[in-house]
Amino acid sequence: MRKWPKWLRFVLYAAGAAVVLGVGALIFVNVYIGRSAPVTEGELRVPVLQSEVTVVRDGKGVPHIRAESDADLYRAQGFVQAQDRLFQMDLARRQASGRLAEVVGEAAVPSDKLFRTFSLRHAAEQSHEGYGEEAKQVLSWFAEGVNAYIVEAKEEGQLPYEFSLLGYEPEEWTPLDSLTIGKFMAYDLGGHWQALAFRHWAVNNFDGEKMEELFIHYPEDAPSIIEANRANPVQVAGAFDASLIPPEFNGSNNWVVSGDKTASGMPLLADDPHLGLTTPSIWYEMHLESPEQNVAGVIFGGIPGIILGHNEDIAWGVTNVGPDVQDLYIEQPNPDDPTQFLYDGEWEQADVRDEPIRVKDGETVDFRVVTTRRGPVISDLMLEDTGAGAVLSMQWTALEPTRELEAVLTYNKASDWEEFEEALENFNAPAQNFVFAAKDGTIAYKANGNIPIRKKGDGQLPVPGDSPEYGWAGYIPYDELPRAVNPEEGFVATANNQVIGEDYPYHITEFWAQPYRYERIAEVLREGDDLTPEDMMALQMDVKNLYAREFLDDMIGSLKATGAAEEYASAVRMLEDWNLEDDKDLGAPLIFHRWIQQLPRTMLRPSMPGDVYDLMPGKNHITDEMMRQAYAGNPGAWVSGYGGVDAWITDSFKRAVMSIADAYGDDADNWKWGDYHQLVFPHPVGGASPILERYLNPPRTPVSGSHVTVQAAGFNYDGTTDHGASWRFVADLSDLSRTWHIVGPGQSGHVKSDWFHDQADDWVKGDYHETRIDGTAEGDELKLVP
Repeated sequence: MRKWPKWLRFVLYAAGAAVVLGVGALIFVNVYIGRSAPVTEGELRVPVLQSEVTVVRDGKGVPHIRAESDADLYRAQGFVQAQDRLFQMDLARRQASGRLAEVVGEAAVPSDKLFRTFSLRHAAEQSHEGYGEEAKQVLSWFAEGVNAYIVEAKEEGQLPYEFSLLGYEPEEWTPLDSLTIGKFMAYDLGGHWQALAFRHWAVNNFDGEKMEELFIHYPEDAPSIIEANRANPVQVAGAFDASLIPPEFNGSNNWVVSGDKTASGMPLLADDPHLGLTTPSIWYEMHLESPEQNVAGVIFGGIPGIILGHNEDIAWGVTNVGPDVQDLYIEQPNPDDPTQFLYDGEWEQADVRDEPIRVKDGETVDFRVVTTRRGPVISDLMLEDTGAGAVLSMQWTALEPTRELEAVLTYNKASDWEEFEEALENFNAPAQNFVFAAKDGTIAYKANGNIPIRKKGDGQLPVPGDSPEYGWAGYIPYDELPRAVNPEEGFVATANNQVIGEDYPYHITEFWAQPYRYERIAEVLREGDDLTPEDMMALQMDVKNLYAREFLDDMIGSLKATGAAEEYASAVRMLEDWNLEDDKDLGAPLIFHRWIQQLPRTMLRPSMPGDVYDLMPGKNHITDEMMRQAYAGNPGAWVSGYGGVDAWITDSFKRAVMSIADAYGDDADNWKWGDYHQLVFPHPVGGASPILERYLNPPRTPVSGSHVTVQAAGFNYDGTTDHGASWRFVADLSDLSRTWHIVGPGQSGHVKSDWFHDQADDWVKGDYHETRIDGTAEGDELKLVP
């Protein structure tokens, strides 16, 4: 569920560049690739089927699969997914299993070490043992369909072109592959271990207020835990590769509105998960129909069912809760045997799993995963020699046996809130904010998943692994998780914001998302009446910046206090006249966001190693609070040490403006947000050559929005916008035969398909397509016959 990370793009660049260059690449694209385009019309023989299955791909490439049984439905789902997304599916299972180096070489070894250590496949194996027979059967049917396609594609020489590019063929698909990809979703959305590692470094390098201000909220029991962290320092600088960490802004928006506030008198539901924007999309939209179900929405390639969407009676969507579900423990290894660790005064043998990593065109790397009673040891991945000192192990909910797929398959067939909520009891990792609506008028919300109850501490720092006083005492009881059904306000909305009040008895996290997206959604829904699906789509495309509404006046005041407002009069005037919309054609958003980006770089970056700074999450959470306190007359140690808030704000402004002028000229009137903030949907092999980039990546496109607007469009320091609404969805419960979607950049993973990049412009403009589940979908028709 994440963007292709930098290391993977580099790896595939290197692998691709070795075999395709210049004119040769052009010939390859135009001749060989065309042979591997999926068949979408006519008839194909699929021996694993029992009866004929019809697949209609509509005008946006959404497959509508109609089968005579669930067995054939899931077989056909596997076959069709493989037609459009086999390379993506294979890459995902390899990445999650720690087996990329086998096909792309030595540069993937660090990634393989991380995912072997995080033990996603091992956790999937344990989870599979706990699944019921019905879910295991579905996994097997799905795998049969995938494998039927693999066999046919190999026999016909029609495997996706990426396999030839990298010089290997896909292995047989297994049920375990599907569950491992599901565990990867939990990794992408699952916790804040890097925050704990950063704070461990911080408490060993700063004292007093400077240390305290690097916490989102300073823990109540900090003194004793900080003493333990200082008594047993673990090397953090140089120990972790920040490029392997999921994007910080992984999140989502969702909301549901009761019929009392809608034009139809029935609920409206909207959902847009914010993840990496890639070619092909993380999501694959499908419609599945059998005598037992009629369900549509999106799923990850490689997994059966529909994880987000609707059926004929209900609709649902999710955002990430973001709870603290990854704890780090300071472990004391035995100097005479580093596979033994101290616990309650005794040396305890850890589990040791040999995980040799095969490397394409290289020697196998010997590697082992060491797991204490808490979890795998993670702190020595990037270090050649950690000596006999303390190490960090990680306890994580996703490493427990869980049954998310069972929940998905069950709620796909639910008809009301009671059935849906009962199914959710098996959706444990990652924890998600589910919003729900039904044709009976019910709207509901639940923060769902396994959220630990700690014996001691609040999960903000590593804790002593040798002490039985620390650890988990279980999970928040299912019936005590945050929940609302038909609230008086007439709507429920979440945007990774704080979802509990001060009186909630359990700890969830201190690391909620900035509140601006939620506040804007709630503001619009409170004011709205007679709301329509079009209003929901417009809200998903809303670019009002409430971050600037909170801080901009004070920040401009700092410029005036230092005299910089006169020196930079054009830029300041632009900010003062700004309507606070992150519009691609305006200059003010460019100034504001570059300014905000610069604040932690000015204040914090000089005080720590570069890789530790990169590891540090929530940089602007921290500098936001520094600004709030300083402007309230309570400057903290960092701000005071810098010379005051006005000096800090002004210096950051000058550096931001200088970088803008270097890139776009000195005349501020010519600056535009869209010149910097540009959308990309990178393909994992698009960087192999300029020719492949031209064919595989859609053109960079100026785009409105930002990471703090409802129209989520997260961007890197260079302005590349590759994170945001990976799927947009709106449902009107008055007529669930049709719903509205955008799946950027398109449905197909094949460059020769009409549906490869056909939704890239739709994503920018907010042009939704309609998907129907009433049998009226028209388009390419394919018969799959036994």
